[in-house]
Amino acid sequence: MAEHKGIPIYSLDKFKPVAGSALPFQVEVFDANRHFEVQYPHRHDFFEVLFLTQGSGIHVIDSNEYEIKPPCVFFLSPGQTHKLELSKDVDGYIFLFTAEFYLLDRSNKNKLLEFPFFFNLKQENPPLLLVEESDTLFLKGLFRQGAKVMEEEKSQEFANSLLDLILNTCERLYPREQRAIEKGKGHLMVKRFRELIEEKYQLNFSIKQYAEELNVTENHLTHTVKELTGKTSKELVFDKQVLEIKRLLKHSDLSVSEISMQLGFKDQSYFSKFFKKFTGQTPNAYREESLKST
Repeated sequence: MAEHKGIPIYSLDKFKPVAGSALPFQVEVFDANRHFEVQYPHRHDFFEVLFLTQGSGIHVIDSNEYEIKPPCVFFLSPGQTHKLELSKDVDGYIFLFTAEFYLLDRSNKNKLLEFPFFFNLKQENPPLLLVEESDTLFLKGLFRQGAKVMEEEKSQEFANSLLDLILNTCERLYPREQRAIEKGKGHLMVKRFRELIEEKYQLNFSIKQYAEELNVTENHLTHTVKELTGKTSKELVFDKQVLEIKRLLKHSDLSVSEISMQLGFKDQSYFSKFFKKFTGQTPNAYREESLKST
């Protein structure tokens, strides 16, 4: 867990039934008997594919709320905050993995970003709804094999192949119009920008610094982001900062000054003005209102 008194960030080790396991992935049955001492909401520093075949409930990812309607598949990218509210009859599988594990022997290091469901350009995470029973059975077979890998300690190469097949199958079933939006060189750069924002938002990077990290000019980054998302580069960064402030005000016991410092704002007065500019409320007013609604 990486944040003190804030929203916890869990590494893959936290979700492994065998303490000290060095495997860069985890596959298992996801049901009411799956107990982990995790706080909600929380975030991960790895990727997650959650395949639900039974049950109901609500899945909140970042600021979006989704009704759980099995059979369906949810996808989470590193850094996203989520909260699950599940019925007792929930059933399915979960596949957790690091980027390094999936990309290990792949020449295309952008492959994960090419999938439409990771670092989505619209900053949304709707579940993939499975319509055909044959698709559900096929995915269930793949996840079941993945769970056996954990039990029988088969090779990581086999698990990697299963994961690749799962992700490519889900991409094939993903809505065609969304797949088209998420493809292309410019799209990959914007996704990489979003990935960098997740990594660097606490450092208060300038757009110029982000552009340097991406090996592009500031103007090219700003133009491409605006063209593909309808927002400027600064707006995407500000969106992330405001979202993080809201999370910490609502779900942590950090003071306003502590939140300001944690998110890289050196001036608390500017921090409060920044938040009010985008929300219409002071940080304390937002916290009070959030507490009343919970």
